[in-house]
Amino acid sequence: MAALATATVLTVGASGCVTVHGEREVVPSATKAEAARALSAFTDAYNRADQAYDPALDAGRVTGAFGATTQAGFAARHVTSPGGNPQHSALALTDTRYLIPRQAGWPRWFVADTDSNRDQDDRGPNDTRWLLLFTRGGPDQVWKLAYLSVLGAGDVPAFQQDKNGFAEPVRPDDATFAVAPKDLSADYVSYLQGGKPPVFADGDHTSGWRAARSKNAVGNGRVSQFVDQPLSEGDFAPFGLRTADGRALVFFAARHFERQTVAQGVRLDISPDEKALLSGEVHSSLTREWISNELALVPPKGQVVIPNRVQGLISLKGE
Repeated sequence: MAALATATVLTVGASGCVTVHGEREVVPSATKAEAARALSAFTDAYNRADQAYDPALDAGRVTGAFGATTQAGFAARHVTSPGGNPQHSALALTDTRYLIPRQAGWPRWFVADTDSNRDQDDRGPNDTRWLLLFTRGGPDQVWKLAYLSVLGAGDVPAFQQDKNGFAEPVRPDDATFAVAPKDLSADYVSYLQGGKPPVFADGDHTSGWRAARSKNAVGNGRVSQFVDQPLSEGDFAPFGLRTADGRALVFFAARHFERQTVAQGVRLDISPDEKALLSGEVHSSLTREWISNELALVPPKGQVVIPNRVQGLISLKGE
């Protein structure tokens, strides 16, 4: 995860009810062979982009939250290390299981549940699994990676499947869950801003994050203000799968801002990678913008658990 995080530092979800181009038949979103080719094409493109620190080399294979953060990360590193990545180590994704839903129309999507070579603890207590969600907007388009989430190998839930082994998708407006997937982003940012505390269970990405913000809001001649915005349309639409225990595993995104304002004589620190993404002149304030990719476990009733968040800086503005 560390190497991928280095790069990231710096469609309405289709189930069985979307009809585009007159395609009404409910079919598997992809074959396993097609899904495997999509994963391989992404991995090859990502490795080329990471080695050269050139976002153009994988731009055609990424989208959504993952695309926004990695493209910004590669763009920043291309400025600070124009010769490429001296510590490049090729990403390898193995032991893959494909979670392919049946659906009608476009966009189509599937999830690849993989083992990566980033955790250095294969099959040990710290072994992780990567869940990669790919989307495709039409029959003439390629598959692109929209979401990445990372869970402990023992924390990946069992998924509900039909009699043919296909995953069961969750409609964006499904009201049988505590929160419909289409509302998760809005509810999450409302929670971060101090509202709706009963919706989300305590954890690192909920109560822990709110506490950290509160602790760091004022100090040493600095004041930080936080603003969060939902992302739930187009390339940032949520996608969900039914788990075997009756919950929904939902991928969704959000946008976050932190504006730091300092007293006269206090310096705002900016790293070289951040400076590459900077616009404006820094005098007394600096606004950082992130996009995050959250994973939610949503029960039919009760609190939503957020087990993973992958967040990347995409811009800075000085004033």
